[in-house]
Amino acid sequence: MINVVILGTGNVAKHLLDVFMTHDGIKVVQVYGRNQKALSVFGKYVPTTSEISKIILADIYIMAVSDDAIVEIASRLDLKEGLLVHTSGSIPMKSLPKNIRRGIFYPLQTFTVGRTVDFKEIPICIEAENDQDYGLLKQLASIISNKVVGMDSKQRKSLHLAAVMANNFTNHMYFLSNEFCEQKGIPFDLLHPLIKETAHKIQDLAPYDAQTGPARRNDKGTLKKHLAQLKNKNHKELYRLLSKSIRKTYGKKL
Repeated sequence: MINVVILGTGNVAKHLLDVFMTHDGIKVVQVYGRNQKALSVFGKYVPTTSEISKIILADIYIMAVSDDAIVEIASRLDLKEGLLVHTSGSIPMKSLPKNIRRGIFYPLQTFTVGRTVDFKEIPICIEAENDQDYGLLKQLASIISNKVVGMDSKQRKSLHLAAVMANNFTNHMYFLSNEFCEQKGIPFDLLHPLIKETAHKIQDLAPYDAQTGPARRNDKGTLKKHLAQLKNKNHKELYRLLSKSIRKTYGKKL
């Protein structure tokens, strides 16, 4: 049995609690948080505290907090035993105090309130300073995921950037597309099958081979017509930049 304390009350913390509670090999012994309202939700399932001095002993302490809060909270912890890890993709392991056992437990997924995710499909990137702690993190991660990857802080930083481009930037394009549809009186759900196919086909094709569209074909007439429909200057510039990047990728003259 691995005893875990979760530090944080946000989306990642709640998703971790939910999945940990479904496995007999893991016991969440406490959740720490500074937001009393958010902490009350966790209190329905496990013991909680808002006082950092009352955090109890555990095998692993998981900091599921914002990147800006990691160093500040870690510096206030007085851990005599146990392994302290955080779930950030961009903060290096060495940002944690060097006088304690430290590591990384980074689930590579987007977490949203009210949406359930299948942790078995989520890659979990781990890092530790010695074989014993690495083994402990691998044991914990393997209970909830089928994809556990050892990765140092430099690699993880690059992976996080790639994830932002693949997920956050893509979702923002969905937002702009939805906004445009609303302005034109077009149901956005007409695009759902297209969006699904775009995501599904890169499981079989390299993104390079999966690219389609007017920029890929260098259809200058269509590109010009699209730009004429866009009235927002920022949207025009974004369309130009992305189309230029696609055309350059496929060797089209600009």
